[in-house]
Amino acid sequence: MKIFSALRDGIGRVNRAPAVLFGVLLATFLVALPLGLTLRGMIGQHLGASLAAERAANGVNYEWWQEFQDQSAGVATTFTPTILGFGAVLDNVSAVLDNRPHAAAVASAGAAYVLFWIFIVGGIIDRYARNRPVRSHGFFSASGVFFFRFLRLAVFAWIGYGVLFSYVHSWLFRGLYPWVTGDFTVERSALVVRVILYLVFGLLLLAMNMLFDYAKVRAVVEDRRSMIGALVAGGRFIARHPGSTSALYLLNGALFVLVLALYAAVVPGAGGLGWPMWLGLAIGQLYLLGRLWVKLVFYASETSFFQSQLAHAEYTAAPQPVWPESPAAETIGPASTRPESPG
Repeated sequence: MKIFSALRDGIGRVNRAPAVLFGVLLATFLVALPLGLTLRGMIGQHLGASLAAERAANGVNYEWWQEFQDQSAGVATTFTPTILGFGAVLDNVSAVLDNRPHAAAVASAGAAYVLFWIFIVGGIIDRYARNRPVRSHGFFSASGVFFFRFLRLAVFAWIGYGVLFSYVHSWLFRGLYPWVTGDFTVERSALVVRVILYLVFGLLLLAMNMLFDYAKVRAVVEDRRSMIGALVAGGRFIARHPGSTSALYLLNGALFVLVLALYAAVVPGAGGLGWPMWLGLAIGQLYLLGRLWVKLVFYASETSFFQSQLAHAEYTAAPQPVWPESPAAETIGPASTRPESPG
């Protein structure tokens, strides 16, 4: 029941802070906009005023698309038939599980987006931990305080994910998989082994995600300065509550699967100009909003669960007398003795 309460409370905290959700959506759009404009220019230059342009505008011109792919470079290499409908979701999942590299331009935009999240996530967790409006001053103050701390934490994340994708993935799919399936004569059996290895790798990836999530939660709620200490504390909290933390993570994952299922049910295929184009755009943006909502619910529900277990005076670091004091400090002592905070 605790994990259901944490999930319900996390959803409530996200829904009561719509500015955070729509702010993240806007930032995501701004990061992707330069790539979209670049790709638009490449497509327009290649099509020109040809008859292929008219056919492409009215539907899918696979002959032109193949020609464009053969001559593409950089961000244009991402313009493939897999971007249509639900295929884009499946392609993204496959890229992660198969450890496929991205084009340099896309990787640069991804790095910028990761840097944005490193800056903003401290303010997000702080807002959800306080569970009250903090206004822009309080939000960005917390973001600034934790930015450099989370940059240090990102170094450990880079090492951890690097080992996972460079060594563990290689050992599973380039070492173990060929060794196990070397004598197989039935393709179905080899597929079963590959799916099992995908599940193993996916579980390791989710476990690492959960570890760094709780490291961030403990760093913000307890105002920790040592990211090694936050990482160890996050792992210790998971070890003390393995069933609850895993179940909560799976419940959040189920929300994500629900969003994917709804998107798969309503996403249109390739269409022409006019209302089909705008309908597809609107559905795509709603799907993106749903994905970001689930991501924020992850943080909010994990924060709620941690606070319900350990976030009280005996487990928190001493608060600073200036903003942004630890969210847990708001529950320590009578209200009259706490420093007044903006918002």
